[in-house]
Amino acid sequence: MTSTLSESSYNARHLSVLEGLEAVRKRPGMYIGTTDSRGLMHCLWEIIDNSVDEALGGHCDRIDIVLHADSSVEVHDNGRGIPVDVEPKTGLTGVEVVFTKLHAGGKFGGGSYTASGGLHGVGASVVNALSSRLDVEVDRNARTHRMTFHRGEPGTFDDAAGRGPESPFTPFLEASELTTVGKVPKARTGTRVRYWADRQVFPKTAVFSYDELVSRVRQTTFLVPGLTVTVRDERGLPGTPGADGPHEETFVHHGGTVDFVDFLAPDTAITETWRLTGSGSFTETVPVLDGRGHLTSQEVTRDCEVDVALRWGTGYETELRSFVNIISTPKGGTHLAGLEQALVKTLRKQIELNARRLKVSTKDSSERVEKDDIMAGLTAVLTVRLSEPQFEGQTKEVLGTGPVRGIVAKVVEGELSALLTSPKRDLKGQSALVLEKIVAEMRARLSARKQKEISRRKNALESSALPSKLADCRSDDVERSELFIVEGDSALGTAKLARSSDFQALLPIRGKILNVQKASISDMLRNAECAAIIQVLGAGSGRSFDLEAARYGKVVLMTDADVDGAHIRTLLLTLFFRYMRPLVDAGRVFAAVPPLHRVEVIGAGSRKNEYIYTYSEAELAATIKKLQKSGRRYKEDIQRYKGLGEMDADQLAETTMDPRHRTLRRVTAQHAAAAESVFELLMGSEVAPRRDFIVAGAAQLDRARIDA
Repeated sequence: MTSTLSESSYNARHLSVLEGLEAVRKRPGMYIGTTDSRGLMHCLWEIIDNSVDEALGGHCDRIDIVLHADSSVEVHDNGRGIPVDVEPKTGLTGVEVVFTKLHAGGKFGGGSYTASGGLHGVGASVVNALSSRLDVEVDRNARTHRMTFHRGEPGTFDDAAGRGPESPFTPFLEASELTTVGKVPKARTGTRVRYWADRQVFPKTAVFSYDELVSRVRQTTFLVPGLTVTVRDERGLPGTPGADGPHEETFVHHGGTVDFVDFLAPDTAITETWRLTGSGSFTETVPVLDGRGHLTSQEVTRDCEVDVALRWGTGYETELRSFVNIISTPKGGTHLAGLEQALVKTLRKQIELNARRLKVSTKDSSERVEKDDIMAGLTAVLTVRLSEPQFEGQTKEVLGTGPVRGIVAKVVEGELSALLTSPKRDLKGQSALVLEKIVAEMRARLSARKQKEISRRKNALESSALPSKLADCRSDDVERSELFIVEGDSALGTAKLARSSDFQALLPIRGKILNVQKASISDMLRNAECAAIIQVLGAGSGRSFDLEAARYGKVVLMTDADVDGAHIRTLLLTLFFRYMRPLVDAGRVFAAVPPLHRVEVIGAGSRKNEYIYTYSEAELAATIKKLQKSGRRYKEDIQRYKGLGEMDADQLAETTMDPRHRTLRRVTAQHAAAAESVFELLMGSEVAPRRDFIVAGAAQLDRARIDA
């Protein structure tokens, strides 16, 4: 009975109709996604993008952005300026229409903008609705025109006590007024917008991110060559570049997407940065405003310009950015789908044509290149320009215009095929390197898949799958188990006797493994020692490395305490750093610390002789001095270990392998960029920087330390 009454009492008077900017304040998430710092930044992008649209049209070449100390932000451009004349349908000035009317602006047709980031006509009005105060000044017709708003409502502020949202506000009651506040030279035009975000909508924790702003501005200047953007931070916030005073940076680039790719690329290039450009057209039926202001469906022809810059590097990470009219589309869309489709189709075709040289079977369906193989080590920037693109929502994160996919695919396929089949010597070399890299990635992926199919621990029937030289442990507890990578077979014999076979496994390596910093992935996988290490760990390599699948909790590099041992340890660390990086980041790679000397102290009376191990020349000298001071005698023939094989099992266990007594050095990568540059300097293919490093440090070398 209660249900019937509640249903009958629900009628039309319970429905709310939100007018104009009320809807924005009631449901801000619909327009800006969220009301935290991300939403606050989105509001700023809306104002900046309006200025950038002027630059795209060739009407603006400078934008200034200021983060003021009073939490307001100002955006100033030298574009044409927002129209100040009266719009006939509403009877309002252009400035008021842009900042107070949803779905109003100069981007719905006509000739104002051929390609722009603003599409829906809600950006400026949404920012206005969510601001406790917004001031706009327009330089146009040799005058400066000004209008102010309070939470979207036009009026005037009394700024006698200071300019801010707390100043007394008087709304316009009968008619709005666009005031003239000064004169400017006739040739000077532009727009200045300064606003204070409304703290009734945004929490106090929401702040403008300087780093995010700079990143977006830098990205914009790459995409609009010749545009100068200056960012100034006057807030003095701790932890920002402007913490100690106003901080200003200026960005301008002239190379477009090619410069952008070179900036983004995280690794050493194996190809030049290739630029693929082209265009196409398509038709779509859309509602168009006629002369009387009515919407009528018409079939219109759209032009789509495509600009792609890409290059492959030695790494396996993918850095891919996509844009539509300089608006970032982080979740992709039809343009990105077209690029990926063309890359897969083109490169599969080239690999089939070169199957014999690449040793790829065209009959084996498993040896088929996938998208992930192609994307490994790829850095690319994709941008398309077209009128009135369709996005999924106001946040414009996904492009939905269907025909763009085919146009991008056609342009990329044609241009990339021409580069890959070019008869020019340098392009032929680069093409060969790309195809070899992709095939190597495919083989690494197939190898990793096989490893995942193999159980972490092999029973007696399956043990043949692991290298025969592996002396495995009995325990299945990954957290407790340890893998010792031992230098040479001589040390292996002693280590077998010294280890605890319950949880300590041994894998010997012969001599110096491959220098993987200079070698390709395929060379690394073909190297017996590298392949054995990857196989024994059972977690794959490169981008397919799965830390959870690792068969041992610790990996300990146990090499001799001499120059060759240090070289071997460096080569092993290079392998782990390049191809098993998560293992290093997790702190699971260690270097054993074997002693250098053994001092035999003579026991007094019937007491047994005591052994003291030292790990450096300085420690040995200090130990001897201490013994002499205390009057204790020791044998003069102090043993100097040249290698692990010189120790007997008890000595090796006590000093290097027994967890109760040993010392291990954990290998970390806290400063990854610095570490990688050192690896590249010492182990890379560039000889000149390494020679300069050696020459610069030659004077500091102590010849007595050379073990020769």
